Amino acid sequence: MEFKKFSIGNVTLYQGDALAVLSSLTEQSIGAVITDPPYASSGASALTKAIAPSKKYVQSGQKKSYPEFQGENRDQRSFCFWSTLWASECYRIAKDGAPICVFSDWRQLPTTTDYLQAGGFTFNGIVPWDKTESTRPAKGRFRAQAEYIVWGFKGRCVTEKNPVYLAGSVRARVNPKEKLHMTGKPIAVMDHIIKIVPPGETVIDPFMGSGSTGVSAINAGLSFTGIEASPEYFALAKERLIEAYKAYTEEGA
Repeated sequence: MEFKKFSIGNVTLYQGDALAVLSSLTEQSIGAVITDPPYASSGASALTKAIAPSKKYVQSGQKKSYPEFQGENRDQRSFCFWSTLWASECYRIAKDGAPICVFSDWRQLPTTTDYLQAGGFTFNGIVPWDKTESTRPAKGRFRAQAEYIVWGFKGRCVTEKNPVYLAGSVRARVNPKEKLHMTGKPIAVMDHIIKIVPPGETVIDPFMGSGSTGVSAINAGLSFTGIEASPEYFALAKERLIEAYKAYTEEGA
């Protein structure tokens, strides 16, 4: 399967299918995996699974529109099998001791902890992301106020490479004015997660979306490799990461 490639400095971006791109990358070449894959979690039937992401994740009355994205319509078994495939490829290209952090919602949390381990990684824990009370209230039940970062390593953590002490949770609201993707994560959240990456390493995000992982990686002085299937989101992320890279290099000049 063909894919496009763009590079600027230590930032490399691919527009194409994640599995196709990952399978082309060199073994033991990546220092960390940080990604927010499609959750494929809304809806319990084939009919509701087929609904477009914009119908699942965009609140009614919201004026801002976003491009659709792929991978949301898999059933539970195919989601787990597909996720194991890309996690296995990430394991192959990751260096020994490389951390992995994968976002999930509450529905797919058990499956995410499973496919992470099925892909070969050691499962070390879960970081809750508290989206604050700004999330939509739910009458008679609890707010869906949290998402989760499932994390681990390829093998064991080599603490000498990155002797940091990180908080086990993060609290940050979603600001609609800053969002460039309908499920985009705040930079404040990504800045916290990126701290697990040892200095000088390359971070890969196989589901780059609007490039938030890349922005945090660049600002932390890390190399970044991003993959995105959607041409619309790839173009958006490319422009955003070019700006971030130029701003970072100009500040360091």
